Amino acid sequence: MLSTLDRYILRKIASPLSAALGIGLLMLLAERLVRLLDVTLGKQNSFGMVFELLAYLVPHYLGTAVPAALFLGLLFGFNKLSKENEIDAMHAAGVGLHQMARPALLLAFVFSLAAMVIFGWLQPYTRYAYRSVIFDLGNIDAFYLAEEGVFMQAGSHTFILDKLKRGDRRFERIFIFDYNGPGGAETYTASQGMLVPVEGQTRPVLRLEDGRRLGVDRWPTLQTTGELPAPNFATFKVSETPLGKISKDLFRPRGDDEREMTLFEIYRQMATPPKGTTTESMRAEFHRRMINILAMFVLPFLAIPFAVGRARSPRAYRMAAAMLLLVAFHEIIEQGAVISKNGGSSPWLSLWLPMGLLTVFALWRFYIASFRIAGAGMDDFVTGLHEKISGMLRRLWRKRGAAQS
Repeated sequence: MLSTLDRYILRKIASPLSAALGIGLLMLLAERLVRLLDVTLGKQNSFGMVFELLAYLVPHYLGTAVPAALFLGLLFGFNKLSKENEIDAMHAAGVGLHQMARPALLLAFVFSLAAMVIFGWLQPYTRYAYRSVIFDLGNIDAFYLAEEGVFMQAGSHTFILDKLKRGDRRFERIFIFDYNGPGGAETYTASQGMLVPVEGQTRPVLRLEDGRRLGVDRWPTLQTTGELPAPNFATFKVSETPLGKISKDLFRPRGDDEREMTLFEIYRQMATPPKGTTTESMRAEFHRRMINILAMFVLPFLAIPFAVGRARSPRAYRMAAAMLLLVAFHEIIEQGAVISKNGGSSPWLSLWLPMGLLTVFALWRFYIASFRIAGAGMDDFVTGLHEKISGMLRRLWRKRGAAQS
């Protein structure tokens, strides 16, 4: 059961944590939104596709936003408690910093479970779904990218439209050239037409109205001897032809990339990796995910000592140093995974060694802050430096004022 003090500390952490998670996730998705609009703009139900793709990207960005939000929530929450002298009051009541950290550790446990679900299952499945949708976008519905007066390619069809009405999928005056290789070619012209989606089909049907067709039964050669291809001319009121290209194969099965495999799938198949990956890549991906999950337990021990301090001591440098340390650790782990995937080093050296060093540093800092009457450390140095710089600026300002007078 949570005590009143535990619930109070959790409330102090919850506000900055929620704000950091929401703002961070929105910023990451907004950056990708611009690129997705370039890919889907002009396609049928383009906005629906954008939101579908963004939904698939949420677990990917949660993997970055969740640990950062937890760290910032702990940092700003405990900093506010320290700044308002509430930690001093709790110390006076016999409550140590290690006891105040219990709700933070409980929160880290909950976030570690969430990270296990995100890194272990959600990210692999949504990454595959995202790639599958991008594959479909690149293989169907070329008509939706058409522009007026511009030649476009859709499968074996080359066409140009005079006037295009995207709202009702109609157009006026179209020219189509369909090259069939050795089987000849066909040329269509029509005064108007429309694009008709067919239920159960992956590409639409182009319906032409009031048109003409010219076809040849084979492609002419440069030889002077022999008969020329026989032309075939006809007029029609309505003609329909499939438009767009579609791959002969469906999108590949999930699992050719180790990032599309769940945590348990990677563990089971590490010795016998799929065709698209290697044992080194599988091992590095497994260790990287485990570090991202276990790092949640280290964040409270790392953030709290940076957050607490003397009431009149400078705080900005400690907050900046803590965030810089977290960013540096994230980059070291990502680059270490890349090195390990390329066979450059063992995951125990490139991944677990930085994790161990950070854990030791965080536990040492937390022990000093909780059980030792520690000196000011860098606070005195930063305070002295700030006072010296301020004094120099004041003297320069006075000299400038005296010279002007």
